[in-house]
Amino acid sequence: MNQGRFQKKHSTDPYEIASMKLTTPICNSLLAIIIIQAICIVPPTAAAAAENAAPYELPVIDLSQESERHIIVATGTRTDYRGQVNTVLMNDGKTMFAVWSIGHGGKCGPLKKSTDGGLTWSDMLPTPQNWRSVSSCPCIFRLTDTEGMERLFVLAGRGKLHQSMSLDAGRTWTPMRANGLYKPGGNTVIVPVEGGRKHLLLAQRGPASKPTNEKTQAIWQATSSDGGQTWTDYRKVCVVPDAVPCEPDLIRSPDGRQLLCLMRESSRRLNSLMMISDDEGKSWSKAKELTASLTGDRYMSCYAPDGRLVVVFRDRAKGSPTAGHYVAWVGQYDDIIHGREGQYRVKLLHHHGAFGDCGYSGLEHLPDGTLVATTYVKYRPGPEKNSIFSVRFKLAEIDGKAKRV
Repeated sequence: MNQGRFQKKHSTDPYEIASMKLTTPICNSLLAIIIIQAICIVPPTAAAAAENAAPYELPVIDLSQESERHIIVATGTRTDYRGQVNTVLMNDGKTMFAVWSIGHGGKCGPLKKSTDGGLTWSDMLPTPQNWRSVSSCPCIFRLTDTEGMERLFVLAGRGKLHQSMSLDAGRTWTPMRANGLYKPGGNTVIVPVEGGRKHLLLAQRGPASKPTNEKTQAIWQATSSDGGQTWTDYRKVCVVPDAVPCEPDLIRSPDGRQLLCLMRESSRRLNSLMMISDDEGKSWSKAKELTASLTGDRYMSCYAPDGRLVVVFRDRAKGSPTAGHYVAWVGQYDDIIHGREGQYRVKLLHHHGAFGDCGYSGLEHLPDGTLVATTYVKYRPGPEKNSIFSVRFKLAEIDGKAKRV
């Protein structure tokens, strides 16, 4: 498949001479000679070299040109913009669902199914008509209650958060209904806590006095004791002065004792943010900055078979050679906790559209160790709008490439 090659940026340091006023042609000639010699022989300064350098020291492995790894889920056209997508893997290890928005942060509705681990995808599946009345970044979850009952949920909304439920593995869905929570847009994350007795939900939200479509200011959370059907204990858990934490992701530590929350920082004054909980989300540490190697938007994460952590996101590290594209970070959980950069980064897909208009995604780990990262992206130059694509990879394959970097 046609992919544009990665273009490395080169900075320049031009001389400003237009405003100089000289009195004789001889002076003009001498000045020209001096300037030409200076430009030819003066080496780049340390400051210029530093300006060109990436903000991290990790190697970057580029998979974006390896089109054999790329799977089309839904193609964008001149009129159809495939927006923010999310996926879920069923318990059989091969059935997947993908849900996305119509347009950027637009109406919820498109839903597809794969029965072979994301290699092929169905036509559009039927969904309730009122899904089209709910906007902004649908997220899909498979939640199991204490009685062992499994339900699928799609959550979406701008202002009021809505949810739809399936009791038959995605064949039919209830209409969207407001669940009592609010968010101005962006994603929602849900994980089991307390040994599966409850589920913990985190999302962004503005001031408590304005539960509508206001600017994001804080991270809020709620809990469910009935497998995600209802939510209680709704409260604010993270505020950062002069910053905008949003789009949280939750990662459980390898020993199961700690929750780590990664957050986008949308004011761009800081790197992305993190906080931790040692009591199943009852309380959280003060938020602090992540390394530049993990700075980005809309994190999704999972563990590889060997215990390493993989986090995919839209790169927003200042000065990064992959800024604005869809990338993965690979390292250990403790690398994040202790402020280390990690092992390496992977450029998954090159985005050919407006800067950063990609990267909201799903990430699934198949039984054979294959990781399936699915995002919305403008896959090639031209008039076609964003499409939904997956990238398939195993860490062992990338390890071999990393040794040659």
